[in-house]
Amino acid sequence: MKIYEGKLTVKNKKFFVVVSRFNEFISKKLLEGATDALIRHGAQEADIEVALVPGAFEIPFAAKKAVETGRYNAVICLGAIIRGGTPHFNFIAAEAAKGVAQVAFSSQVPVIFGVLTTDTIEQAVERAGTKSGNKGFDAALSAIEMVNLYGEIDKAS
Repeated sequence: MKIYEGKLTVKNKKFFVVVSRFNEFISKKLLEGATDALIRHGAQEADIEVALVPGAFEIPFAAKKAVETGRYNAVICLGAIIRGGTPHFNFIAAEAAKGVAQVAFSSQVPVIFGVLTTDTIEQAVERAGTKSGNKGFDAALSAIEMVNLYGEIDKAS
């Protein structure tokens, strides 16, 4: 049996990070976590590019544009959607997730969904660097692992 597994080190790979400005106090922390993970695992700061978009709904569009350039080894999507008093949360969360998934399915590079969908601000804060770790950091680790896994599978072809 042959098992393929991505390593958690990266060198000479380019990453594109799409970040929603809405709920910026959370998404900024997610970006800091993602950047920290990439650099700690071998990426160079010059190999990380960031696009700021108005909200989570726009994340898939920027991710698609980044993939289409062919310049990046992975795209990481970050943001925070926090439930409010209207059904708006449900629509935005569903469309952001569906849109990123569509980009990922049609892409030759990993596209990682690191958008928080929480019921409260407190839950978002916990996932952006306090009790529950930093989900931006986790999304970047997933990107690194998937970039390396794709490379391993390609080598076997």
